[in-house]
Amino acid sequence: MLDSGVRVREARRDEVEALHLLAALTFPLACPPSTTVAAKAAFIEQHLSRASFEFSLADPHRLVLVAERGGQLGGYAMLVHGEPHDPDVAAAVRHRPTAELSRLYVHPDQHGGGVASALVERALHAAVDEGAVSVWLGVNVHNARANRFSEKSGFAIVGTKGFLVGETVEDDYVRERQLVWTGVTVGIPR
Repeated sequence: MLDSGVRVREARRDEVEALHLLAALTFPLACPPSTTVAAKAAFIEQHLSRASFEFSLADPHRLVLVAERGGQLGGYAMLVHGEPHDPDVAAAVRHRPTAELSRLYVHPDQHGGGVASALVERALHAAVDEGAVSVWLGVNVHNARANRFSEKSGFAIVGTKGFLVGETVEDDYVRERQLVWTGVTVGIPR
């Protein structure tokens, strides 16, 4: 339990519906104003559906974390272990082995309350525990709030990539945080 009252734990299979509903609420908040409602809905249906969460929870290369405060789901994150499949990301990420912080979404009522920080801290520990020396993520270039948070959390811009939402390719920064230097884990409180 953190001082902020946020508790982070692995998601359970019986939380698929809650994760889907939280994803449907929070994903549109990360999109630039130019993203159409139809494009957001298509992305949610394809990548944030109940079935996609069932798949993610069953995949041994993925770790879905949830943050709770007062028994309520305040946010979620997904860590994906392994080599990046996107060639732009593979070229940009400098430190291997790596893991992707694939999702990091917080309920709007919980913004600024330590939920995102708690999720990132737990994800970084999980990445190190699985042997990663870095973690990377993609952030839309127009998402000022997420870019400020990523920078504050130690993720530096190392490249760019496309991110398909509906039929539109959005521009994302590829951000990376190195976790281990010469065998010493740094910058992650235990």
